[in-house]
Amino acid sequence: MNQAAQPVCSICIANYNGVAVLIDCIESVLAQQGEIPIEIIIHDDASTDASIEFIKTHYPTAYYPQIRLIESTDNVGFCISNNRMVAAARGEYILLLNNDAALAPDALDTLLAAAENQDAQGILTLPQCDWETGALVDCGCLIDPFYNPVPNLDPNRSDVAMVIGACLWMPRTLWNELGGFPEWFESIAEDLQLCCQARLWGHSVQVASASYYRHRQGASFGGNRVNGNRLVTTYRRRRLSERNKTYVMILCSPPLRLAFTLPSHLVLMALEGAVISLIKRDARPWKEIYVPMFASLLQRFGQLRRERKAIQAKKHTVSYGKTFTWLPHKLTLLLRHGIPKMS
Repeated sequence: MNQAAQPVCSICIANYNGVAVLIDCIESVLAQQGEIPIEIIIHDDASTDASIEFIKTHYPTAYYPQIRLIESTDNVGFCISNNRMVAAARGEYILLLNNDAALAPDALDTLLAAAENQDAQGILTLPQCDWETGALVDCGCLIDPFYNPVPNLDPNRSDVAMVIGACLWMPRTLWNELGGFPEWFESIAEDLQLCCQARLWGHSVQVASASYYRHRQGASFGGNRVNGNRLVTTYRRRRLSERNKTYVMILCSPPLRLAFTLPSHLVLMALEGAVISLIKRDARPWKEIYVPMFASLLQRFGQLRRERKAIQAKKHTVSYGKTFTWLPHKLTLLLRHGIPKMS
């Protein structure tokens, strides 16, 4: 496969300590059917394992001119990593692909065909399947009133609220219009923000159901998986998730929706933190998850207000809420898996 003079798609793979999973990810791209001109950009986020040596040894530029490696001297996180790769990309489309994910052989053909058939181009993904079992994890996600992602398991539903950054396709021009990932999010829910902003501005967020990708959920960041019947997560993931979902609610919710959901959300967060800490007889959840969330809202009040004003000024859709579901997803998870185990 030679380097394309003008690639149609730039596949962007953010990597941190992913030497054990990178080969499956990269090989799945190299094995794609069809003749779509592509480039592969890998951003190594100052890995401490042998990732860089592995890439240079197994995919030397002389034999794989379509692969470019960006080596970061500092660990900058998922948002900055992806923003850097898209800034360097040359393709008409970009595909963000997790290092712990792998594409089905017809994935790129499917995504390109779906993109060309959209009335107004937007964000696309494929059905996500569990790495080990092959079971369907989701066909994109809906979101509940408090901006918790709710897996869409209906293969016939194409319009969704969000798609996760493990496999996210969109025109590069749209990425630039939206401003990419908000770098102050660090990690987690940056995909939620991008998709909600896109829908608010009238762009579609859809699933192309003819293909799929496999994903080792939680392998690249930790947590976000079910072990037995227990939901397993980490304090860091939960802290970033609760904080950043609240940011998205503030930035993207239409005024009437925000006036109802934000006060309810903040009260429920305080109650949730207190109850979990009491049940566990441990103040750590309260101190490491909920206190930082409330503190961040105060610290970033001015920035959130300015960002919201800019985002809401370009709103031109009245159907923002059509991909919401009204049942709080945390209640469903609590009844199914109990209180999450955190480490």
